[in-house]
Amino acid sequence: MPTHKAFESAGKQPGLQIWRVEKMELAEVPKELHGSFYMGDSYVILHTSSSPSYNVHTWIGGQTSQDEKGAAAILMTQLDDYLAGAPTQSTEFQGQESLTFLGYFKHGLKYQKGGVASGFRAVVPNQADVRRLLHVKGRRHVRATEVSLTWDSFNRGDCFIIDLGKDIYHWAGGDSNRYERLKATQLAIDIRDNERRGRAELHLVDEGDEPEEVIEVLGAKPDLPPGSSDACTVQKCRNPGSLYKVSDASGKMALTLVAQKNPFKQDMLSCKECYILDNGQDNKIFFWKGRESNPKERKAALSLSNQFIEDKNYSDKCQVQVLPQGAESTLFKEFFENWLDKDESTGPGKSYTVGSIAVVKQIPFDAASLHDNKVMAAHHGMADDGSGKVQVFRVEGGDRVPVDAASHGQFYGGDCYLLLYSYHSGDKEKHIIYIWQGNKCSKDELGASAILAVALDDSMGGVAVQVRVSQGQEPPHLLSLFGGKPLVVYLGGTSRKGGNTQPAATRLFHIRQSCTGATRAVEVPADASCLNSNDVFVLKWPKGTFVWKGRGATPEETAAAKHVTGVLGGGAPAEVAETKEPESFWKALGGRKDYQTSVVLRTAKMWQPRLFGCSNASGRLTVEEVPGELDQLDLETDDVMILDTCQQLFVWIGKDANEPEKSGAGRIAQEYLESDPSGRHGVPVTTIKQGEEPPSFTGWFHAWDAALWDKDLLARIGAR
Repeated sequence: MPTHKAFESAGKQPGLQIWRVEKMELAEVPKELHGSFYMGDSYVILHTSSSPSYNVHTWIGGQTSQDEKGAAAILMTQLDDYLAGAPTQSTEFQGQESLTFLGYFKHGLKYQKGGVASGFRAVVPNQADVRRLLHVKGRRHVRATEVSLTWDSFNRGDCFIIDLGKDIYHWAGGDSNRYERLKATQLAIDIRDNERRGRAELHLVDEGDEPEEVIEVLGAKPDLPPGSSDACTVQKCRNPGSLYKVSDASGKMALTLVAQKNPFKQDMLSCKECYILDNGQDNKIFFWKGRESNPKERKAALSLSNQFIEDKNYSDKCQVQVLPQGAESTLFKEFFENWLDKDESTGPGKSYTVGSIAVVKQIPFDAASLHDNKVMAAHHGMADDGSGKVQVFRVEGGDRVPVDAASHGQFYGGDCYLLLYSYHSGDKEKHIIYIWQGNKCSKDELGASAILAVALDDSMGGVAVQVRVSQGQEPPHLLSLFGGKPLVVYLGGTSRKGGNTQPAATRLFHIRQSCTGATRAVEVPADASCLNSNDVFVLKWPKGTFVWKGRGATPEETAAAKHVTGVLGGGAPAEVAETKEPESFWKALGGRKDYQTSVVLRTAKMWQPRLFGCSNASGRLTVEEVPGELDQLDLETDDVMILDTCQQLFVWIGKDANEPEKSGAGRIAQEYLESDPSGRHGVPVTTIKQGEEPPSFTGWFHAWDAALWDKDLLARIGAR
């Protein structure tokens, strides 16, 4: 099969690549428009990890034509062929995207009107005639759909983005809640920073306080209806799965039933064959490709799967996932008893799955529905390998001051910084401006950092991509800019001359390697409860420096610690292994305390921790899984959250959660465990309250901030 020329750059660098289908042609979508999809179009999406491993998706808009839908499938097969059959292939439909897919776009998806037939209406900076209204739905899985720019599209329960080009208004209905507003604000910031490259003004507007500019566009505000529910239809109880062998031995493709009821045995799969696994519902099937199977069978995966869907009279939106041997998704492995991965020699395979969005009826609730999606792998895109030119500026008042190269990669929580990164793509020089904003910087510097970034971009002809970064949320590409050295983030203070730079006498730095391989060293309170068996810590006190290595620490984290001790100075450090600490170590930390001692975090490459939110805001108890990597901001104070860490389940109760949520979440957690087909019955369930989190819970979050909820998050993010 010939390969489309657009795929020649596919998979060369880690990150996300998106192409729009134009008949049988492809147009690459620029990075600043990633996450924006036209409802009349189809797309091909490739995610490349640093391993590398590949996930290929087709995204089918709700108004796309059958011709484009078919073309997308053909082009996905070509891309799979170009990458030697290594990718996992998945179909995605508008409004029904998998958690893996949603995880690529942490701030949400935007569905825009139009498509190929109406032209590619790419939004450009300062485009004066941009006028659109986006209806934002979802607290955890955020989707924004373009609707008519009239008051008829509004309601009191939701948030909307009124995009007028140079001005972006985040309008919050009177009945919307704090976290819905927070997510909509993050999406509005994403539009400002990426689509407009920082050249738009963001305004937060509450219902009833509309400025004249909005009234001029929409007219006088009428009485608005209440909001609609975000709840999705609950999934039916799963029917028994079926396993079929694919064969062309007779001269034409045929299916033979292997087993009709799960759990299946892993040895039912032969590396010389291909198989279709029907999960017993009409929403998803799997095509498994043995590594030594017939090439004709492997290449016929999509056509055979679609024929199977048609024969079963399943929905035309039934998802297909094509899995090469060795890259099985967690949901696929769930159908097999005691699945063993390549590197496992004893014990059951870790076949735990990521749940789908589901409405949970009070009685009864099918907790097994939380096991209905594959594991997430939400990595951010990488522009290149970070080997280009880096310039760092500190924001001081209304000016930017160059930072000495020796201090690159060191950030203070009381400062804001601009990082100008220049690199070559082909014969063109490109630029990225990162705006790093510390958690303890002033509001004046927050505002000045945005203005200075625009001015810096203007000085280069307005061609730079601007990326605003909050402390603790650094993307992988930013972490790669310092020659392999870890990012060092100080708890507070400033590096400005004349500023308050006197550090505490005793300081503790938490060093952790992310799933992308990058390391960060973040200062945390010098207290023994902050330690974690999975990581490395550097402790500096007046009598010397310790490098403490937890049992689950990686060599990369240990190497990063050497860099940190060099930055801190004070002579050669004493290396201390966990459980071998001298008394002076505990004395420096103020005494021994409990800390996170489980090393299960190191199995995250085989199994990812899972976070669920439980809410009855719609009048019924609903459960949604949070896509992407664990983030403390995903713990919503007006909900109950469930954290599944494989060996233990936590029920976290936000301070603003109501009684039905509190009483219902524990039951859901228990039923969730009891229904897990991997057999984790009896796993401990721990209930904890906001503000009283033990180390075994906080240890799953890098540099846990106990004071996070004392801050006005919405006002702070809006200022950015």
